[in-house]
Amino acid sequence: MIYTHKKVSIIGCGKVGMAAAYAIVLDGTTDELLLVSHSMDKLVGEELDLEHGMAFLTNTQIKATTDYADLSGSDIVIITTGAAQQPGESRLDLTSKNVAIIESLIPQVVKYAPNAIILIVSNPVDILTYKAYQIAGLPKGRIFGTGTTLDTARFRFHLSEFLHVNPKSIHAYILGEHGDTSFPAITSAVVGGQPLTTFPGFSPERALKAYQETREAAYKIIASKGATYYGIGVVIREFVRVILKDSQSILPVSIPLHHYYGYSGVALSVPCIVGKEGVTDVLEIKLSWDEKKALEKSVATLKSYL
Repeated sequence: MIYTHKKVSIIGCGKVGMAAAYAIVLDGTTDELLLVSHSMDKLVGEELDLEHGMAFLTNTQIKATTDYADLSGSDIVIITTGAAQQPGESRLDLTSKNVAIIESLIPQVVKYAPNAIILIVSNPVDILTYKAYQIAGLPKGRIFGTGTTLDTARFRFHLSEFLHVNPKSIHAYILGEHGDTSFPAITSAVVGGQPLTTFPGFSPERALKAYQETREAAYKIIASKGATYYGIGVVIREFVRVILKDSQSILPVSIPLHHYYGYSGVALSVPCIVGKEGVTDVLEIKLSWDEKKALEKSVATLKSYL
């Protein structure tokens, strides 16, 4: 067996970036974790705080830096930097501020880590993913966004509350925009191999309530404590594990569409196979007429911001 050194870099070390860093260190999947920020003042403390737990964890080399050249050799570059969503703001309200950051950042990432998988986390993730894809000029699938993976996890959790089964046993996706035009793909949802719509305890009203709780979750959390970061930190850790272990897992990620149900020229979330090469396949799952209309609305909304 040939050993390969695994390196993960996080650009943006605010609450989301550091929640992800903490989750990644606890997981122990990577050998090296690079923390990249515009200032070393707080970053030095973050590095030390993580390092001091190494006696009880799988050893991970941690380095803090302000120099993009240190991205060299990265297997994965995770981008969390940018303006955060404030109470009363939608994710799309962040477009102009965060697009400018992506436009300046992506050329640096491609220059110093040309072979890395680039994972976009910053919002609005769909807009930023498409802009990054346009700028980078990398092969299809090498740049994608976390998209509705967290929304899907939230939806499965809320479904599990009334279905009384483990969320891991529920295969139901939230698709489209990571935002207000997302939609639940009920038609293709299954629980233990059984269609969700015929599972004991299911009702359209309960499913709609679970979706509404999912869609409103970020707003509720932001109003309560100012930001969401633990949930997305775990999602980022899962992406790191899936990529480094080449798991070929199916996740709803934000990916530039190429004739998906006839749509192109936009990025949004659809089920994709993810592994060491990034996104290798995009799955065109069955959608009802209403779900197709919801997809159309997501496409139109996002294109209006491009």
